[in-house]
Amino acid sequence: MEQENREASPDAVKYGNTGTVRAVCISERKGTEKHPAAEGAYFRPKHGIEGDAHAGNWHRQVSLLNYEKVEEFNARGGDAKDGAFGENILVTGIDFRSLPVGSILTCGAVKLRMTQIGKECHTHCAIYHRVGDCIMPREGVFAEVLTEGWIRPGDQMEVTLPSPDAPFTAAVIVMSDKASAGARTDLSGPEAARILSEAGFEVVEQLVIPDEPVQIQKQLIRLADQRQVSLIITSGGTGMSLRDHTPEATLAVCDRNVPGIAEAIRMGSMQYTKRAMLSRGVSAMRGKTLIVNLPGSPKAVAESLEMILPVLSHGLALVRGTDGECART
Repeated sequence: MEQENREASPDAVKYGNTGTVRAVCISERKGTEKHPAAEGAYFRPKHGIEGDAHAGNWHRQVSLLNYEKVEEFNARGGDAKDGAFGENILVTGIDFRSLPVGSILTCGAVKLRMTQIGKECHTHCAIYHRVGDCIMPREGVFAEVLTEGWIRPGDQMEVTLPSPDAPFTAAVIVMSDKASAGARTDLSGPEAARILSEAGFEVVEQLVIPDEPVQIQKQLIRLADQRQVSLIITSGGTGMSLRDHTPEATLAVCDRNVPGIAEAIRMGSMQYTKRAMLSRGVSAMRGKTLIVNLPGSPKAVAESLEMILPVLSHGLALVRGTDGECART
């Protein structure tokens, strides 16, 4: 499967790191074409854009789109107006799709941080129903508001790439039929998130999903490609039961195996229980995202992370390119 590039692509150099806001658009209802706000709009942290239906305390507060991509679409007969793709900010000169997640977009007093590239289109927007295509899922990006202020048409926007010293990001997925159905409370996910946060990771998502291979693969792909997290920790679905699908789902979406991590967990866990040899958890990479399968119990999650966290940061730094090789001298 094609992987995402975490560096700024050649297109970013082609377009440059500054651009001009063509339009600021809002809509009062989700799933509708946004309309330009002639005087711009006010952006607030932990909320988004005042008056926009997508505002809220989540990672997709603001959507952005490159205007040159809209022009290409219209050259094929699209006839899309500003806001037609559901974008909040339309900018000339910056190809957002080529930038890595974590990039800072500065426009006057407002700072936005990119949190996601592209999206899955579930119900299709109004323009898709009209012309049969929409560029937002493949060309649009999303951001959260860091500092408040106004953004108006004609304002300049500047891109700052993520710092090499930025904290590693992580996501936690718990695979459990019962917990996802509300039949029991999940304790493993919060425990993993707590330990990762205390170790310096920025935990951006926690999910509980059923032991369904398609759902597992879908979430792993989304978190690796669209959110570009450094690390995904999964919990559950690694045993001998016929409902345990996590290792197979993980390997199905990965392109490089990192077997030593899973082997270390099994070996270290043997001091607690001989049943650790029955664990089928794997550790592998999709692009620049490391995925590690852990057992389902909170105790096993804590023990496993204690074993591997001291070394994981070095491995992730190697992937990022900010640390040296592993060879001993």
